[in-house]
Amino acid sequence: MKRKTFKLAALLSLITGVGAIQAQGQDTEYRPPNPVTSSVPFLRISPDARAGGMGDLGLATTPDASSAFWNLAKTPFTKNDIGISLTYTPWLKDLGLNDVYLLTATGYVKLDELQALSASVRYFSLGNIQFTNFSGTDLGEGRPREFGVDFGYSRKLSDKIGLGIALRYINSNLAAGQEVDGTTYKTGHAVAGDLSFFYTGVNENGQGWNFGAALSNLGTKIGYTNDAKQKDYIPANLGIGTSYTAAIDETNKITFGLDINKLLVPTPPISTGDFQQDSAILAKYRDKSVVGSWFSSFGDAPDGFSEELKEFQFSVGAEYGYNEQFFVRAGYFYENKDKGNRKYFTLGLGLKYNVFGLNFSYLVPSGSGVNRNPLSNTLRFGLVFDLDKE
Repeated sequence: MKRKTFKLAALLSLITGVGAIQAQGQDTEYRPPNPVTSSVPFLRISPDARAGGMGDLGLATTPDASSAFWNLAKTPFTKNDIGISLTYTPWLKDLGLNDVYLLTATGYVKLDELQALSASVRYFSLGNIQFTNFSGTDLGEGRPREFGVDFGYSRKLSDKIGLGIALRYINSNLAAGQEVDGTTYKTGHAVAGDLSFFYTGVNENGQGWNFGAALSNLGTKIGYTNDAKQKDYIPANLGIGTSYTAAIDETNKITFGLDINKLLVPTPPISTGDFQQDSAILAKYRDKSVVGSWFSSFGDAPDGFSEELKEFQFSVGAEYGYNEQFFVRAGYFYENKDKGNRKYFTLGLGLKYNVFGLNFSYLVPSGSGVNRNPLSNTLRFGLVFDLDKE
């Protein structure tokens, strides 16, 4: 990894989530972009290649081995008794970096026709980094990394409705052991949970509507120092989605879907220009309780309801399947320009033979500079194994 790419100052922005209050221009009519930020953002990276080919669509698509990453309640509706999925996602490949990546693995086993157990892991490597402080002093090398481990249980309540619950441990080692301005940083730890719901109206021919909803990453704050007041929010999220599958004939099907996501994280405050007042505002922002922050996230944007609407993210995607063996996918992801400005088209392919499957996704290059998507020009792939107990 290029040493000049990441400095400790950049990592600290990941560590703190909100390193400083967002600045405001002199023109009182103008509000600068004010994205909602959180720690451990690797939990928001699309963790499987199938969904990645459909604009990060996954809440209400047909169940598969990667359902645990999107909507665990889909798992009991899978056709096979056992499923395993492995995905490799290069990160910043477009910048020539080869040691920054996300590895994910997930699997499930159906206990019977009604219930299933699941487990998954995500490992995010930021490569080898040359640490420097804000003054440019060399602090040595490090290898920042993060991971999350999940265990879940899901159950059918009827032939059409399912519920799921998962517990997650999060470990974030970005700058452990580094000391800056008298502060020693350590590994951050957090625990969280997911609650999910799934309804399927698909008939025996494979045609009909699916609906899904998930509350994910509902958990503790995470801290990287011994100062309890410096803990930050993890990316709690509310997602709702729907998909419709049309069976053209016995071998041809096409699915269209829409997901809407909203981070349950408070909107960062805007600077007033007064240091003491801004310090008090930031302290109040950090001091919100975890549960309180989930509810306040729906009404704390500085510009009111109009700004709250900007914090919703949209994924639109489609999948064509031939004989449940060959798949072509496409999608689009949208995020408002004031809330991160991620906008991109995706393409994907899927192949399945017997118990073995391959998924590929490609993100069409978009944006420039800091707005250029880290997955631009990147082909990522996943392996899927669908097995039965026999």
